[in-house]
Amino acid sequence: MIDFLPQLALFWRPCLTGALLALLLSLLGLYLRLRREYWAALAYGQLGAAGALGALALGLPHITGGLAFSLAVAGMKHWLEKCLPAEGLFPLFFIFGWSLGLLLTANLPGVERLGAALFEGQLYFAGIEMLCGAALALALGAFFLWRTGRFLLLARLFPAHFHAQGLPAWPVRAGFDLLAAASLALAVMSLGVMGAFALVFIPPWLAFAFAPGWRAALAVAPVLALFAYALAFVLALIYDQPFGPTLALVLGALALSGAVALRFAGRAEGGE
Repeated sequence: MIDFLPQLALFWRPCLTGALLALLLSLLGLYLRLRREYWAALAYGQLGAAGALGALALGLPHITGGLAFSLAVAGMKHWLEKCLPAEGLFPLFFIFGWSLGLLLTANLPGVERLGAALFEGQLYFAGIEMLCGAALALALGAFFLWRTGRFLLLARLFPAHFHAQGLPAWPVRAGFDLLAAASLALAVMSLGVMGAFALVFIPPWLAFAFAPGWRAALAVAPVLALFAYALAFVLALIYDQPFGPTLALVLGALALSGAVALRFAGRAEGGE
């Protein structure tokens, strides 16, 4: 623990970067869960990783490539929904991103290390650019969800509302798709594919189980995400472990603890 404090002072930028992303991903995860689009977290993350590898091979900034590729695919989603069953699009995107990423890693020189870093997470190398990107993404994401969250709820729970009002629902859905794609592509660069997915999936999952309502879930999910993130950061730094797997493991343990707590709570109520 004595050695940890100097390390924390050295890695304050990565620490803050990950905390901002944890807040953003947990909020996005609530709406993805509401829309039953769990695969989006893996799909956009994998597409971002493939785009980053392709950009690096072309001599371009990998962040630019990851964002551009994810946003391009997200922009096609609304058109593809008219041609293919919507529930299969995100698994299809994931398959394309995964296969492209592995082929680029296997056939292009100089991308193997980045490929491994995108899988494990390279949070410790996050600099001021990534910190500014995370802060901007959180600010834009929070503003977008504040202004359109009610419409996202209506589009899911009362889809006839837009038809009755003569309003198109696709701009709200498309805007959210672009926000999710950009946020996950950015998060993958520092948290790794599975670390980002775990933050999107597990805190909202637990919030839906424990929170008494939607407003409470909007507070519970970010708190759980920050708690798990802080614990994972400390453990990974002290024991010199890759951050992405450590974060996913901590979040998985948190989910199992929540399941046990619900089980015992149910027994206690049954006993009464």
